[in-house]
Amino acid sequence: MPEPRVPARAAEDGPWHAEAVCRRDEAGLFFAPSKEPTAARLSREEAAKRVCARCPVMVACREHALLQPEPYGVWGGLTAAERRVVLARMRRRSAELRQAPGAGSIAAAG
Repeated sequence: MPEPRVPARAAEDGPWHAEAVCRRDEAGLFFAPSKEPTAARLSREEAAKRVCARCPVMVACREHALLQPEPYGVWGGLTAAERRVVLARMRRRSAELRQAPGAGSIAAAG
């Protein structure tokens, strides 16, 4: 399995992933084996999300997975499918803001 990509951070902060709770768990919990049955996948993903829920760097992990974007696994409490939905909503919202009549004029009027 390839090494996950990690965004650059300020040296004084240290890498966010060093504090990740999942570093102490089995990686198989976060990444699907090939041909995994649906019921097993859903159970594994819920278990991974429970680990994420108690992680102090969940938000940084999620941001990383959305910015990369990470195509596989549970990152920051979101599955790959959930991240695709979030990214699609972000793209749609960005397009709506660009197309909105008078976009940017509110800031100028303020």
